[in-house]
Amino acid sequence: MPEIKIGNIAIDVIYKDIKNVHLGVYPPVGRVRISAPLRMKPDVIRVFAISKLAWIKKQQSKFRSQPRETARDYVTRESHYFLGKRYLMKLIERNAPPSIELKHDVIEMYVRPNTGHEKRQVILEEWYRLNLKEFVPRIIARYEKKMKVKVNEFGVRKMKTKWGTCNSKAGRIWLNLELIKKPKEYIEYIIVHEMTHLLERHHNELFVACMDKFLPKWRFYKEELNRGLLKEEKWEY
Repeated sequence: MPEIKIGNIAIDVIYKDIKNVHLGVYPPVGRVRISAPLRMKPDVIRVFAISKLAWIKKQQSKFRSQPRETARDYVTRESHYFLGKRYLMKLIERNAPPSIELKHDVIEMYVRPNTGHEKRQVILEEWYRLNLKEFVPRIIARYEKKMKVKVNEFGVRKMKTKWGTCNSKAGRIWLNLELIKKPKEYIEYIIVHEMTHLLERHHNELFVACMDKFLPKWRFYKEELNRGLLKEEKWEY
């Protein structure tokens, strides 16, 4: 991957079949990436990067100052989040298949004796996955009618740099598993964002106009997602 350097900032350059240049700053340390049109000359890319240098440093500073989610051990009295609400875990051992139940402010994880840390993590993540897959179709169906688009398929997976992605040609949407920890409104925002790519591939004026039309409060949800975030968040110019 080509790279340019401006002072002590290294910038990855990716050439794509696009019309406009895109700049992104990524966690956890603020790695910088520029997506540029195929025929754009390196000197033009460098000038563009220099013009955005203050913005790049600002986003990197935000990443470095953000609190990070601490490593989880999946033990009793540990905090976990589900749809924006904080729960305390209660680990219960029993000779039966694993399961998870929500009771008031407690998330009860039932496991067989001597179930290890990695297996407990898998159990919780699979429960998260099932709940997100159950929640998403209702939102998609509602906005398909409003937006007059069709989502042919959606899936859930763990992502390091994005909350969601869209393959507009295939009509396929992928959502980050971490979204299940966020309030329902924020999940809705990401779904609408990705569905809007079925109308417009790029983050241009038409894309923004569509977001304004179908989800007027989208800027608020985006800003909230960008606060004190998990490692998956991405800043994009």
